[in-house]
Amino acid sequence: IAYQVCADSLARHSSVGLEIYPIRQEVMRGKGIYWREHDPLSSTEFSFTRFLVPHLMGYDGWAVFMDCDFLWRGDVAALQDYMNPYYGALVVKHDYKPKESTKMDGKVQHQYPRKNWSSMILWNCGHPLLKTLTPEVVNRESGMYLHQLRFLWDACIGELPIAYNYLEGWHTKDDCPNPQAVHFTRGGPWFKDWQNAEYAEEWLAVAKEM
Repeated sequence: IAYQVCADSLARHSSVGLEIYPIRQEVMRGKGIYWREHDPLSSTEFSFTRFLVPHLMGYDGWAVFMDCDFLWRGDVAALQDYMNPYYGALVVKHDYKPKESTKMDGKVQHQYPRKNWSSMILWNCGHPLLKTLTPEVVNRESGMYLHQLRFLWDACIGELPIAYNYLEGWHTKDDCPNPQAVHFTRGGPWFKDWQNAEYAEEWLAVAKEM
């Protein structure tokens, strides 16, 4: 349901046509481009497959990856204003240090630099540095290397406003009064115990209307 609400909220607010695809690990394995062994530290099945996006795009054009626990409240087409060809990827550069010791699914909440940067990525798939991000690299390199975007020079990682990856429970309206995309990174309204989270009513309304 989280994916369906994310996709529906994306489409209903977008001023342009969208092609929205879930990155299913079994499909990537079937294509022969993903063969990592299961990592017990991974919180989602797309923890690493997100880094296959440039390859899936044929190293051409622009694409947006996001975790499925997003609610879009604004027009994703506005990201076109940030499509600077100098950057290989653009992200919200959080300094996220969660207080919780466990995630929504009971897994350990690890602390590390650049945490949550990779939860929403505006990819410049044709960037020269991304041509090194092959399936072999995605399957071989560590989680830290990938999630900290170490395959790019720091200067080639652009910054997006908080509005495009507003972390529920971490950011406040003082940080961003009108989030365009709310990220329920701690736990979302699809869980019984998280239905009082900030923006949960909006998420539930979208779910009800689908």
